Amino acid sequence: MEINHRKEESKGVFIATENSLKAGEMTYSKAGDDKFIIDHTEVNPEFKGKGVGKEMVLAAVDYARENGIKILPLCPFAKAMFDKNKDIQDVLV
Repeated sequence: MEINHRKEESKGVFIATENSLKAGEMTYSKAGDDKFIIDHTEVNPEFKGKGVGKEMVLAAVDYARENGIKILPLCPFAKAMFDKNKDIQDVLV
């Protein structure tokens, strides 16, 4: 699985693909220069249960760590991921 990150001025998206098929996407909105808000995570039905959502959250965590940014997970899936995984909570607002 490959996770690509696209940024615009105030928004961004992490897109998961596998074998040239879109497996899912996770969108966020920037909240200033030092944080972003994960607002939606969606996994295509044929990829459910394959860890696609988790991989996108982990890609966002890596991006946040590399850039000194904090994350506010408003998306219920992303929030649940942060609640369950103490080792990624260092990037929370």
